[in-house]
Amino acid sequence: WGLLLLTAALVLGRTAAAHCPPPCVCDNLRAHILCLNGSLTAIPNTIPQLTKKLDLRGNSFMVIPAGAFLATPYLTHLDLQRCKLERLEEGAFRGLGRLVYLNLASNSIALLYQESLDGLSSLQQLILTGNRIEEIQPGAFGHLGSLTVLDLRANALVYLPDMVFQGLQVLKWLRLSHNALHVLGSEAFAALPALRRLSLDHNELQALPGEALARLEGATQLDLGHNPITYVAEEALAMASLKNLFLHHAALQDVAPDAFSRSPQLRTLDLRENQLQGLPPLAGVGRLMRVSLSGNPLLCSCLLRPFHEWLVRARVQVEGACAAPPALCGRHLDSLRLQEMRCGHPQLLPSPAAALEQPRAAGSRQCPQGCTCSPDFRHGSCENKGLREIPRGFPRDTRLLDLRRNAFGTVPAGAFPGLKELVSLHLQSCSITALRPGALRGLESLVYLYLTDNSLSTLAAAAFEGAPQLAYLDLDRNTFTRLPTSTFQLLPNLISLHLQHNAIRELVEGNLAGAQGLRWLYLAGNAIRHIAPAALAPAKMLEKLHLEGNRLAEVPTAALRGLAALSELKLSRNPIKRLGDGAFLPVASSLQHLYLDNMGLERISHGAFAGLGPKIRSLYLERNKMSNIPDMSNFTGLEILNLRDVPFRCDCQLLPLHRWIDKLNLRVGATCGSPAEARGLKVKLSTTFQTCPGWGRGKVGGTSPDKAKTASKPSKKKRLGKSPARGFKKSRA
Repeated sequence: WGLLLLTAALVLGRTAAAHCPPPCVCDNLRAHILCLNGSLTAIPNTIPQLTKKLDLRGNSFMVIPAGAFLATPYLTHLDLQRCKLERLEEGAFRGLGRLVYLNLASNSIALLYQESLDGLSSLQQLILTGNRIEEIQPGAFGHLGSLTVLDLRANALVYLPDMVFQGLQVLKWLRLSHNALHVLGSEAFAALPALRRLSLDHNELQALPGEALARLEGATQLDLGHNPITYVAEEALAMASLKNLFLHHAALQDVAPDAFSRSPQLRTLDLRENQLQGLPPLAGVGRLMRVSLSGNPLLCSCLLRPFHEWLVRARVQVEGACAAPPALCGRHLDSLRLQEMRCGHPQLLPSPAAALEQPRAAGSRQCPQGCTCSPDFRHGSCENKGLREIPRGFPRDTRLLDLRRNAFGTVPAGAFPGLKELVSLHLQSCSITALRPGALRGLESLVYLYLTDNSLSTLAAAAFEGAPQLAYLDLDRNTFTRLPTSTFQLLPNLISLHLQHNAIRELVEGNLAGAQGLRWLYLAGNAIRHIAPAALAPAKMLEKLHLEGNRLAEVPTAALRGLAALSELKLSRNPIKRLGDGAFLPVASSLQHLYLDNMGLERISHGAFAGLGPKIRSLYLERNKMSNIPDMSNFTGLEILNLRDVPFRCDCQLLPLHRWIDKLNLRVGATCGSPAEARGLKVKLSTTFQTCPGWGRGKVGGTSPDKAKTASKPSKKKRLGKSPARGFKKSRA
């Protein structure tokens, strides 16, 4: 039987080799096919039927149509990362009943239809990280009865409806980190009996979603870090099997004594980097072993004595140090003695009774007529009600207010009275032409402000008076023709600024005054022709600068000076024809991702990339007009290099590029545009270089002209050491 199986494998390998579709690489024996970083726009229909592993990363499919893989029913692994996918048609994967691994990460999928994943009955891992998924239709996962890992990190999910994960009977790990989740339906996790780990960190949850989490009776680990949760109420968490709870880097100010009493198996409680001045003794957690309070402003007065006594009595290890009073500042909690914890300044911390009563009393339950208010989630909504004035009378403890798609026109001064706890305000598509001075007055907890799709053309700094915590400001698709000078003076905590698809013509000195903490600046799709040398200077912490789709005729090198943290620069779709020497020198020590595609670029000087090197991880130069590029041999850290649709002249001047590409473990898509005999050939495979002086230098054993063809092929030893697809055979097409 062993001999028969080996013979069959060899026969199948020869069959696969015979049908290896261009421009793919095939592993004959293991029935693997790689078609990486190419220009494929459709799934190849010549893939051998018996293929088991298919890697299509870095192509341009846009859509996976119904039945796209019906010809390859034996697939077990399918990788479609970075394929510019926007849509999965219903039935796209029908027929892949043996598939166990599907990777769709880093695409642009916005919606999962009910039948998009139909036919994947054996699938165990589904990776959807880094898409734009805003909505999951009920039933989308209904056919994935074997799935154990579902990865939905870094999408745009805001809401999880009831029963959204129905059908995932054996799912063990659900990853929802780095979304924008505000609300979870009470039955969102009702159909996950086998779930052991849930990751909800880096979202916008403003209250512990206790009712939804109570359905997870078997979950042992829950990560809720980096959410703006301020309070954990009585019996808020009822998870019978929970052992590890992570609530670090949130906004916690208080925790009720019996907050975790219905999670009796809890072993580890991570509350690092919150705003806690203390904790009460925790009830009902007899198995708790460790509490981490590092990074909290702990007040080690007599009010902390009950908690300290409980730690000793329950033999719970604690991490954390006192922030006050001054005499105890820096002292670790486990080193304190009771007599040191005095009450000389009791006003700094409310009494335990007052701390418990305050959340209960915060805000009445009134709600403006025609709107809906959720007391459990502290959310208010008047979306698409045809309102012409901003309604008043929301509960004082409201954290999220959704007023999208109304017709307010202006936002007057004091428009949101009494909403001191408001964190997120949605005013998209409200026909707003002006924010009056004092419009946000009193919103002292506001972090997120969405003003997309309005008619704003100017902003006064006084409009942001009273909202000092604002960190995310979205002004995309308005009518700005310039950045109003000094607008951001009153926003010291601003991190992210969206001004895409406006009509901004230039950036001048003073535009970003006061934005010293800004990290992400999005200016794509404007009409920017000029950036003054000092225009970006205040934003010394800037990490991402998106300038694609503007009218810049040159790289704004002078404006990049002082941006020592800049890691991502997008200049795509600007009419930049030439890159001069030292174009990126000011950010050479930090830059990792550089986008220079679709610019009509005609010439890159020899020193254009001076200073850039091992730190560069991705470089996009596709769809330009230059015929050569300078030496890039020190770009040793590249993970992505795109040189597609560039008309390279494959003569002796391009020999260094040919040699460099030949050594890369990347598919770069570089093709010859001239001379005529080489047009359309891959630069890596062109034979026009064989007549160049020095062609043999660096080749194994040297060459003579009559052996150039043989020498141009890497030795077997080199192939085994360098090729990313060891043992693979290239298609001769």
